[in-house]
Amino acid sequence: MFLVVFRNRKRADMNGAAYRADADAMLDLAQRQAGFLDFKSYTADDGEVIALSQWEDEVSARAWGRLAEHRLVQQRGRAEYYEDYTLFACDNPRIHTFSRKDQA
Repeated sequence: MFLVVFRNRKRADMNGAAYRADADAMLDLAQRQAGFLDFKSYTADDGEVIALSQWEDEVSARAWGRLAEHRLVQQRGRAEYYEDYTLFACDNPRIHTFSRKDQA
């Protein structure tokens, strides 16, 4: 598995409707890409967002990053939506799980 963590803060003056439309379109497009596994996004009380995407492998994640339509929206994000962001990428992350139902 390849994990991508996108930590970001939006601009206060961004067009929220345009951002949501682009985000919805990118999620739909990502879900149709080879190797896509999952996506979740969480917003903290202070407005910081953590978006997690899981891919079968690094090749799949990098292919998504190079997709022309995705690159166009990435550029728009830097120009119009994000105040700042950091992207973390990790191949074969160490994973620990717990499930209460497994304890019964």
